[in-house]
Amino acid sequence: MTQAPTILVFDSGLGGLTVYREVTAARPDARFIYAADDAAFPYGGWTELALSERVVSVIGALIKQYEPDLVVIACNTASTLVLAELRRRFSIAFIGTVPAIKPACAASRSRLVSVLGTEATIAREYTRTLIRDYGEGCEITLVGARRLAPLAEAHLRGEPADPRIVAEEIAPCFVEQGGRRTDTVVLACTHFPLLLEALGAAAPWPVTFIDPARAIAHRVIDLLGPARPEPRQTARIHFTSGAAPAPRLSAALGAFGFALAPADA
Repeated sequence: MTQAPTILVFDSGLGGLTVYREVTAARPDARFIYAADDAAFPYGGWTELALSERVVSVIGALIKQYEPDLVVIACNTASTLVLAELRRRFSIAFIGTVPAIKPACAASRSRLVSVLGTEATIAREYTRTLIRDYGEGCEITLVGARRLAPLAEAHLRGEPADPRIVAEEIAPCFVEQGGRRTDTVVLACTHFPLLLEALGAAAPWPVTFIDPARAIAHRVIDLLGPARPEPRQTARIHFTSGAAPAPRLSAALGAFGFALAPADA
């Protein structure tokens, strides 16, 4: 590859910014397009067939438009559903985001681990396969949180996260059994790290929250190599709805390095 690569980061909404932040730190020289499928957000209400068709179609159009060298699917729900199909259809490299069950179980001392994701990710057979393959004898509690992803999007737009809702959504993650307590919680939705402070405040006791973003950045380096000594590129953000972000959201996106112009919306 003779020039800096183009990397497309895709998510159902803005949760993938937690992955984007780590990947841009790893390859600041790359040209980035962040694509938010806000026209279809949230994905939880879609059937598997409809969502599969939607994601493959949207990503296919994005590939045609931006011609990336690598696509990062920064969405657990999409990755667990269509990653294999995307790799079958398109010749470029894909990196998915799947529940970080293997490192969580390796790190747990109490052997009580919870996986906190969207209802769709928790219900997916892919997630259960990861548990069978990498559970390492841990007792794993699956928790589907319906309200956290929309809450994270609202929080990014400047709205305070309701601590009562956060506490209610994460309560099933905390298990006490035979003198042991859950000590590790997998954040199986890229939106959830946006609420990390609120999650920690709502936890009934301290746990380690596992965010896979840094591991994804390392995988980008594996596939594309280290950063080149070139100036940081201007990143572009693409909303499938075509709607321009409100002022508060524009300010939040600016903190991630996007210089928004009307064409970016």
